[in-house]
Amino acid sequence: MIANEDDAREFVARRCTDQAFLTLNDYVDELRAEAFEQNLVSRSSLDQVWTRHIADSAQLLDHVSHGTRSWADLGSGAGLPGLVIAIMRPDLKVSLIESRRKRFEWLQTVCVNLELRNCQVLGRRLETIEDRHFDVISARAFAPLQKLFALAGRLADESTFWILPKGKSAADELAQLPSEAQKGFHVEQSVSDQNAGILVGYHRALENRV
Repeated sequence: MIANEDDAREFVARRCTDQAFLTLNDYVDELRAEAFEQNLVSRSSLDQVWTRHIADSAQLLDHVSHGTRSWADLGSGAGLPGLVIAIMRPDLKVSLIESRRKRFEWLQTVCVNLELRNCQVLGRRLETIEDRHFDVISARAFAPLQKLFALAGRLADESTFWILPKGKSAADELAQLPSEAQKGFHVEQSVSDQNAGILVGYHRALENRV
């Protein structure tokens, strides 16, 4: 379990190149500056930005196949976790889906400033995104599971891996799924918060989708 900001920085540094770590520092600077312009993250969380946001996002890579090539982050907001993933894994094609104009424009600016050629920002509502397939779909505090699957099912097939940080509600939300759908998921303990869980797995209901 990550105990402090130094632990968080070390945790992240072990999982990326030196150049990626420098870029993450630049991203943190961008995030801190923009936090005074719009409510991207709570200002109080910036005192623990590496633990609460950067390592919290980076840990998702520990659960994802090395063969992953495409990743969609729904309701990306401040770029968490999607922008962190794009920085750490330049081999991935990462799509940040964010419909709120001011956040969308800021994400675009950050991608340009950090020269992230593997990252695209889609400034549209999720239901207007054309059908496509992503290897991984992430969503941090985006919507309850049933609504999430209904909205994002068009972006997935039976091989899509879902990785969903859910905080304290992870086990409760999993229990609310139909029993057959529950079998495709399990809860992983977050390393950045002892009270938080991450839902990971495959949505079996998609296997019979017409």
